[in-house]
Amino acid sequence: MVPRVDVFDTTGVKVGEIELSDAVFGVEVNEGLLHSVVRMHLANARVGTADTKTRAEVAGGGRKPWRQKGTGRARQGSIRSPLWRKGGIVFGPHPREYGFTMPRKARRLALKCALSSKVKDGDLVVLSELALPEAKTKHMVKVLSNLNIAKSALIVTAERDEVVSRSARNIEGVKTATPGGLNVYDILAHGKLVMTREAVARVEEVLAQ
Repeated sequence: MVPRVDVFDTTGVKVGEIELSDAVFGVEVNEGLLHSVVRMHLANARVGTADTKTRAEVAGGGRKPWRQKGTGRARQGSIRSPLWRKGGIVFGPHPREYGFTMPRKARRLALKCALSSKVKDGDLVVLSELALPEAKTKHMVKVLSNLNIAKSALIVTAERDEVVSRSARNIEGVKTATPGGLNVYDILAHGKLVMTREAVARVEEVLAQ
């Protein structure tokens, strides 16, 4: 069944309907694939700079703390042994790259699954257009209020719109994007997906191939 959703203007009034591409917004949702792609996104965002010093890197401990025999104490070779306070760390973290990649086809399918899940859950809102008079937060708040969006939202416009971007950047839980910058994590992390009609066409043009 071809998915259809209502189209609204910025005042929240329904102005029509749009028929979505079944190949992009109507695919079967693969939760396992979505999980893998989200893991990839988060892993690639990790800095990986955590570092600990081994016994060879800790300062001090050049000489044996006491003689081997005759003291009644356990034998020790260095005060920087991992057994000692301020000694080296065994198997501690060292700087490394956590990121990994997945096949391009898998990433594209995951993006379709994320978009389809929003349609399935009724969380896709399509606007005829999104034109604000000036870059002020109150204008974007008004638009979201008209659309009954109280939780987080990802707003997608066909091209980068500086007025829209600046109007939304101070609203907690609201983020703007373009079709070329869409990713699975952002789609799933936001409650509502708000797209202009032109942005929907751009996404379908790229992903329906």
